[in-house]
Order: sequence, then C-alpha cells, then structure tokens
Amino acid sequence: MSRVTIAPEEDRLNAQIAFAIEIDKLKRIIRRNHLIDGSRRENTAEHSWYVGTLAMVLGEHAPPGTDLQRVVAMLLVHDLVEIDAGDTFIYDPVEVAVQADAERAAADRIFGLLPPDQTRWIRELWDEFEARKTPEARFAKALDRFAPILANHHTEGGTWPLFKVKAAQVREKVRIIEEGSPSLGVYALELVELSVARGHLSE
Repeated sequence: MSRVTIAPEEDRLNAQIAFAIEIDKLKRIIRRNHLIDGSRRENTAEHSWYVGTLAMVLGEHAPPGTDLQRVVAMLLVHDLVEIDAGDTFIYDPVEVAVQADAERAAADRIFGLLPPDQTRWIRELWDEFEARKTPEARFAKALDRFAPILANHHTEGGTWPLFKVKAAQVREKVRIIEEGSPSLGVYALELVELSVARGHLSE
C-alpha cells in the first residue's frame, strides 16, 4: 500500500526545507574577526557553532539554574538575521545605530519562512537573546562577546589595531560579559589588560 502524504504535512515540511536552504546562506557572511590560528576571517555560521559549543563547555560559569539547552538554542539562531542585515562591527557607531531595525526586519522574513509554531518559538529565542533579561540570554550574550576577545588576544590584537579599537571600548564590552558570567568577565578583563601590556591593544 502506497503512503499518502497529507497536504498540511507536506506544506509544513516544504516550509522547513525552505528555511533549511535559506539559513545555509549564513556560511557566506564573513565577520571581521580572524580564526585563532590567524589563517583567515571566520564566517558567521562558524561563530554560531563556536559559541554554542562554548555554552556546553563553559556552562559551569553560568549562574546556577541556567538552562544551558536554551542557551545553546539561542546561540544557534542569534545571528541568522545576518543573512539579510550583515555582520555589524560592534565598535562602529554608524553600523550599530541602524543595526536593530535591520535585524528585526531580517528576523521577520527569515523566521517567517517556518511553520507558524516554529516561527514563534525561534523568534522568542531571538527576542530573548536581544533583550538580555533572563540568565540564559545574559550568559549567551556573554559568550557572544567573549569569543572575539579570546580570538583577538590570541592573534596579536586581531581586529583591534586594524580598526584602531581602544582598550576602553573593549572594557565596555567586558561589562556585558560580567553581567552574564562574573568569572568569565574577570578572565576577559585579564586578557584585555595582558593585550595592552603586550602592545596589541592601545589605551
């Protein structure tokens, strides 16, 4: 007996496949940060995978009771909006000024490709990450900010000297790390001060 596909189920699968095809584009969004070996710039899909893995490995540095599965899910979807909005350099005030509107429009379009229940679920994760009001969101954002500092420190400053980023600007980002994980905040600040001492980050 041949299997009969029910139309609504077929529509649901088609929507999910359309989303799957669309998010493959994240692999082509090139960030300013380099890989830690300095060989090339990373793409946003690599960044999302990396910080999601860090959430599992560094989960003990999250506040007690933090739902790490939710953190990982949040980090996997947090930058999908860059497919439309592009990567925003957090030290460029002009780019940052228009970032929110561009990313909200991207979230509407990209997440809207999914069936309605999944659209709501992923949009809730993304909105939670952006709002940073829950321990999960603050820890996720901390890792998102921690990864570039770690990379720049291990690539002789990486993008910092290239874009004339000052130590005070980086310390400001460390405060976001401290909000989500005090221990990672302390470690990140140590990396900043060591980079200054080595001449890889200027005051």
